[in-house]
Amino acid sequence: MSQRTSGCIPSDMSTSPFAVRMLGITKRFPGVVALDDVTLEVRRGEVHAICGENGAGKSTLMKILSGVYHPDAGVLEVDGRDTRFTGTRDAERAGIAIIHQELALVEDLPVAANVFLGRERRGALGLLDDSSMAEECSSLFSQLDCAVDPGDRTGNLRVGDQQLVEIAKALSLDASIVVMDEPTSALTEVESARLERTIQRLVAQGKTILYISHKMDEVFRLADRITVLRDGRHVKTVDTTATSPREITGWMVGRDIAGHDFHGSRPRGDKLLEVRGLSLPWPEHPRGYRLNDISFDLHAGEIVGIAGLMGAGRTELLEVLFGAGDDTWTGSIELRGRPVRFRHPREACEARVAMVTEDRKRLGLFPDLDVAGNVSLCALREALRNGLLSRTAEEQLAAGPVRDTGVKTPGLHATITGLSGGNQQKCIIGRWLLTKPEVLLLDDPTRGIDVGAKAELYTLIDGLCRQGLGVILTSSELPELLTLADRILVLAEGRLTAELARAEATEARIMEAATAG
Repeated sequence: MSQRTSGCIPSDMSTSPFAVRMLGITKRFPGVVALDDVTLEVRRGEVHAICGENGAGKSTLMKILSGVYHPDAGVLEVDGRDTRFTGTRDAERAGIAIIHQELALVEDLPVAANVFLGRERRGALGLLDDSSMAEECSSLFSQLDCAVDPGDRTGNLRVGDQQLVEIAKALSLDASIVVMDEPTSALTEVESARLERTIQRLVAQGKTILYISHKMDEVFRLADRITVLRDGRHVKTVDTTATSPREITGWMVGRDIAGHDFHGSRPRGDKLLEVRGLSLPWPEHPRGYRLNDISFDLHAGEIVGIAGLMGAGRTELLEVLFGAGDDTWTGSIELRGRPVRFRHPREACEARVAMVTEDRKRLGLFPDLDVAGNVSLCALREALRNGLLSRTAEEQLAAGPVRDTGVKTPGLHATITGLSGGNQQKCIIGRWLLTKPEVLLLDDPTRGIDVGAKAELYTLIDGLCRQGLGVILTSSELPELLTLADRILVLAEGRLTAELARAEATEARIMEAATAG
């Protein structure tokens, strides 16, 4: 009989072919069964992908493996030994590291302090050894082929760079089992490719990788085997070579997702937006600018995609258009033929411009408000009665967008954090639709959303466009831009390096322009 342990398990003490076995795992939360008798077996030295829609139980299963949650039933074996973790430190001592989908960083601390948080290195007198931590941090970022400064304030980083900090944090543990929960959700194609090379190096060193992703191309490039979960239950585990992306997505959602054709012509209306010579200075950077001489138009009924690597200026461009960024920009912006210079998002809203931000958790959601409160937030004046907020009026206000965007929720008073990522994003889009926008700015709107919800959001965005909205869409996934956009603008280091019509756009041409100069 195996011996139960909560400490580190030397790999040479076990002859088990499995690095991890989770047998009959069940986990309940109030009102929901998150996992129901789930079994997962992961071989040593393999990349094992775990796929499923949001809410399928993937993250809950990995939190049990990493000591965040305790299972209500079932057995966890690590390296052949029956194991029960009392917390995350036990899991780390057993050689398990996890990169969580939701960032868990202290924004006011430097990058290096976040990487070594709780495991700070100290010198002979017990003082923090900042230079040692910074040096190790630099080495970790070199492995990731990225240029994040260990001394930078973490909160000043873009969400993609913050994701790299989380990855570096996990790598610093030198774990034998690494769990990656949507690690590329905020990364561009190039950053994702760098991470894939890191994964290959880790596997070559004998590490075992558990990889959660909604991106089927990543899964099929990296994984040796795939486990599919649906509604908290184990559906199937298969060798990657024995299945297909379509079959996996069918198992994930319980139905076959037919490819929707968004390439049918959308009627192009009048010019809504005209941008000429837009530049945004960056005095503290050697380059001197975040954006340099950007010019483009947007018409009603059109989706203009914005492609570019991390740091190319995609988010900065949308923030300038929405009045949410640095106000030192030069150039001209015309909305329906009239010059505008928004100094606050409120002014943009009044001019019927709306923006869905890149970082849904930090900048989009209000976790203390319910679904109705989140959806109605930008139109609360319409819910006032004698100067006071009427809950009935608020419910009536929110009901339309919730219905029209297809939000799946137990009710308008359900907690927003209890919804899946896709439904949270629909709530945010519904919020902005209440402002009756003519221009909708979408900054990487499907980040961290499963394939079924993506298809629903694509249909929603296409439908809004056909109703006459002009949409500017950024995305870290090139297939997404190729699926939705009528035209694709490519940014490289703050400059516009290409404008491609849908018919001439390919991933190769976009990447060539994105790496220009």
